[in-house]
Amino acid sequence: MQFCPWYPLDGGEAHAPAGRGVFQVRAPELCDYPRGKTAMVHYELADDVRAAVARYASDHAGRGWLCRHADDPAIDTIYARLVREFSARFGCEPTERFA
Repeated sequence: MQFCPWYPLDGGEAHAPAGRGVFQVRAPELCDYPRGKTAMVHYELADDVRAAVARYASDHAGRGWLCRHADDPAIDTIYARLVREFSARFGCEPTERFA
């Protein structure tokens, strides 16, 4: 799976596809997690990435966060792996920190 290039989360729905996929959000600075630091703050699997990015951007507007998305025939499996690996490395799911 390959993510597209980063784009601003604010207004990100203009870049995101209306189909199923995963999107990832990163902060401009490192964030503290229970077992380390990373700029990644959110991963989400959505049936409509455009709508999900618009909702998430509305909830977190003005933070200067970036977003990117990907799709793949095995997106459900890939998303599960991303979240599992993130949780193992940083001690919690990214969605728990900035929900």
